[in-house]
Amino acid sequence: MAPKRGRTAQRLELGLQLRQLRENCGRGDRGGGFTRRQAVVGLRISEASLQRIESGSLNFRNVGDLRKLLDKYGVTDEEVIESLINLNKDSNQQDWLTQYRGLMPAGMPGFVGLEPEARAMKAYHPTVVHGLLQTERYALATHELHKPIEEYTTEFIRSSVELRMKRQEILTREDPVRLHVILGEAALRYPVGGPEVMDEQFSKIEEMSGWDHITIQVLPFRRSYRSTNDFSILDFGKDLPPRVQADSAWGSVSTSDKPREVDRFHRRFDVMAASALPPDVTPEFLHRLRGEL
Repeated sequence: MAPKRGRTAQRLELGLQLRQLRENCGRGDRGGGFTRRQAVVGLRISEASLQRIESGSLNFRNVGDLRKLLDKYGVTDEEVIESLINLNKDSNQQDWLTQYRGLMPAGMPGFVGLEPEARAMKAYHPTVVHGLLQTERYALATHELHKPIEEYTTEFIRSSVELRMKRQEILTREDPVRLHVILGEAALRYPVGGPEVMDEQFSKIEEMSGWDHITIQVLPFRRSYRSTNDFSILDFGKDLPPRVQADSAWGSVSTSDKPREVDRFHRRFDVMAASALPPDVTPEFLHRLRGEL
């Protein structure tokens, strides 16, 4: 059975439907739909707020504004109106992610909230083991490394590691997400937490590489090696448009569902996958690294 849709996905679904209604209502200038500026005239929300609602990062605090907007868009079907009102109401409820939002950079909570909705996920991590593959001790050690720089508290680290472990449940549930990860060789060679921690981490990667729904490749140091920043692509099938998340060198996170951007990252991933070692070589590669610990 597919997991119940989370609050983040509900907000995104509401936003997508409202954006489509706005663009296709045929009542704006020249019959081409409304701009956001036109749409908010007479409402108690701003153009910026409507943009956030349509992107899935916000919902209506006042249902009256939603009703007025739907009336402006020419929506008269009471079933449709009630379904959107209920979607707005449900998406306003707290979910499991609420307690962890303060632990993540801007943009990341929305992406993490959508992970359980994905059918498949592709990710590239050049310098650190991907979070969905990390052991608890490796995750703890990575946070400890940044503690003096970022001034993390012990409680912050504990909660961050807890969140990272909870995110991994999408890989062990009844209907798991199909995951394809490319790890840069540097991610496996950089010593984190000492030999015992790395040995345990290598064992976990080797085990997970044997799962039917998980593919793990290593991109070795060679001319084709791409030392770019981390990125991930979520595929929701026909339910929602695919979405890409990319990390910057400054620790910020950007996400996009624009087809042009998503396609560009898909092409980048495919090029690196073709250059990486075949998945069935991953255990052998890890064995060689373990011998160097």
